[in-house]
Amino acid sequence: MRIGIICPYSLTIPGGVQMQVLGLARALRRKGHAVRVLAPCDGPPPDAGVTPLGLSLPTAANGSMAPVAPDPACQLRTIRAMRDEDFDVIHLHEPLAPGATTTALLTRPAPMIGTFHAAGGSLAYDLMPRAVRFLARRLDDQVAVSEDASKMASEALGGEYDILFNGVELRRYAEGPVIEGDGPTILFLGRHEPRKGLDVLLEAMSLLPAGVRLWIAGEGPETDALKVRFAGDSRIEWLGTISESEKTARLRGADVFCAPSLRGESFGIVLLEAMAASTPVVASDIPGYSNVARSGRDAVLASPGDHESLAMALRRLLTSAQERDRFIASGRERAESFSMNRLAELYLERYRRLVDARAGLRSSGR
Repeated sequence: MRIGIICPYSLTIPGGVQMQVLGLARALRRKGHAVRVLAPCDGPPPDAGVTPLGLSLPTAANGSMAPVAPDPACQLRTIRAMRDEDFDVIHLHEPLAPGATTTALLTRPAPMIGTFHAAGGSLAYDLMPRAVRFLARRLDDQVAVSEDASKMASEALGGEYDILFNGVELRRYAEGPVIEGDGPTILFLGRHEPRKGLDVLLEAMSLLPAGVRLWIAGEGPETDALKVRFAGDSRIEWLGTISESEKTARLRGADVFCAPSLRGESFGIVLLEAMAASTPVVASDIPGYSNVARSGRDAVLASPGDHESLAMALRRLLTSAQERDRFIASGRERAESFSMNRLAELYLERYRRLVDARAGLRSSGR
């Protein structure tokens, strides 16, 4: 089967949707299918199976910045690539984000399935309700990655959305190099913006033992101010933007992974990545995380925005090897139930149904 996967976000900028697109493409190729990913790229494509559509333009979305490419050049490249590849089915991730996915919906050269990732509201849905509903109706099949994402799409666009989880590439996180910290080490990964709750984690550090270290990966609008505010704490190491290989090595080497987000998380894929890397997790008790990590079993979940609650949860895992081992074992088991290979099989079933339905229409002359 010739499968096209279209991502509206730049693949050279770290992001959850981007990692899902690349991981799913790899899993489908391992199953013998010809897969091409179409997406903006702000540097060399991260995979040989990627067709770059041009540079991205950071755009405010859901409390963050989305690296989309809504320009005419991207649209023309998308149309040309779909024509040249002659896909049997096209899979759109975040199908109503401006740029490549909406262009595909307008031209619709093959059966299309859309995966909705976002939760927490969309300005485009609010400002252009008729336009987005028209485009959504052009999908042949539609799924969402969580209950929150399904609710947001259903309320804004109408229709029903089956829920298919985000997948994790288990071997990618379980094997390979390890970067260890100098003493008990916490790892934070994410964009430095208010909804990610990094300032809460930094406040919590003041309540943790002197020997505890904190790695902070990523950058964002809050980076400079937070560096100044917490400059006196020598235990904090600001890593900046790191590669995917360094990310997995640090996940494997950290003693605890912490995700203190306050809102806007539809699916906690990064929690599953940490679990697959055999690293215990402390996270905020928000729906996007509690749907993935069962509180008290797979992760310790703390009250969102409460640095004292977060510090208590971190101390619990950092000071007890027995507790860490218990959460590591449960977390690995939990991650296995969200494997990318299993997700690829579920999507293949849906692709085949769409291809068969298109073939049936052609044979009937419709």
